[in-house]
Amino acid sequence: MNLPDIHTQNLLDCLTHSRLGFALYRLPWTDECYLVLQTSGDVEQLADIQELNEKKGFVMAPFRISEEHPLVLIRPDVTAYDWSEISEALSSLECADALLTCKSRQSELSPFVSEETDKEQYTRAFGRFITPLQEKQFQKLVLSRSSARHIGDDFSPLGAFVRACNNYPRMMIYLCHTPASGTWLGSTPEILLSGHGKEWHTVALAGTMPMQDEVMPTDWDKKNQEEQGYVADYIRRIAKKFGNKMTEKGPYTARAGQLVHLKTDFYFLLKNTDHIGNLLQELHPTPAVCGLPKEEAFRFIPDNEGYDRSYYSGFTGWLDTEGHTDIYVNLRCMEIKPGEAILYAGGGILASSEVESEWVETGDKMNTMRSILHPDFISK
Repeated sequence: MNLPDIHTQNLLDCLTHSRLGFALYRLPWTDECYLVLQTSGDVEQLADIQELNEKKGFVMAPFRISEEHPLVLIRPDVTAYDWSEISEALSSLECADALLTCKSRQSELSPFVSEETDKEQYTRAFGRFITPLQEKQFQKLVLSRSSARHIGDDFSPLGAFVRACNNYPRMMIYLCHTPASGTWLGSTPEILLSGHGKEWHTVALAGTMPMQDEVMPTDWDKKNQEEQGYVADYIRRIAKKFGNKMTEKGPYTARAGQLVHLKTDFYFLLKNTDHIGNLLQELHPTPAVCGLPKEEAFRFIPDNEGYDRSYYSGFTGWLDTEGHTDIYVNLRCMEIKPGEAILYAGGGILASSEVESEWVETGDKMNTMRSILHPDFISK
């Protein structure tokens, strides 16, 4: 994918620090991107996932909905497909000239935290997670972390979006901004819910290994198989509750950038498309980003992880029950702020997990976004 003309690129970059809400996204194995733009009023903020029933627009949902991190829905006042339509749509905006004079709001940068300090904090959090797992209070917990990286004044969110599209053809790539949620860019391999009419699709994605050069490893250890099995069992129960005539494919090894995961596809006929919000409420958070038992893990994580996940491991994408819906779990993502980008990654923890291997795994996952920040970055 090539960058659009410089005028369109500047407009899209300026939108990331405007009062407008927009999303730019590209689905896996395509070269076309879509723009969803709300041109007036505040984006809708929802207090509950079930309120998405019969809604239409681009969704950005946090891991846990709160006053600070609301579920936001971008109303599709403008939709455009491919750069030519997007350029025309943006140029016709009444506020286009004003956007180009808009400057990002400067704020004090967070103190730089060294990798050694990051690892110390992660190790302490790992200790808080592994104890209840070994005591069998949980079958699985997901421990995540964040890492801040300074970016220059010349950093282009759109340029990073295009690099992600070119680097990761298998993933859903998005750039989303609203005043309520901030600016986020992600590259995610995990479908939460996709489909149209009565035909729908979701996946169980868990377990992680690095690529071996360009060869996909397929020899999965017991820990990864167990982790994926927990997720698949949960997704299977939810799909059967809301749908019928379900079929499965997997588990099989699926590539995502320089990593591979164990994946199972679930295809089913949805009983009632008017209740998409209810289905999303039960799917999110899946054990792939939370743990089991789900409700207990959902309460445990914010109190013990040691930081705020914000929109990481929430979900994002296009919702339209009368057309086609494509919603993904928000993995491999970063929050873009003035002067810095905050990268996020996590991994499933079982009683048998070891802190060093989990630290390496989260680092490998962060490399997906590091390579977008720095085009000359080489993953080791």
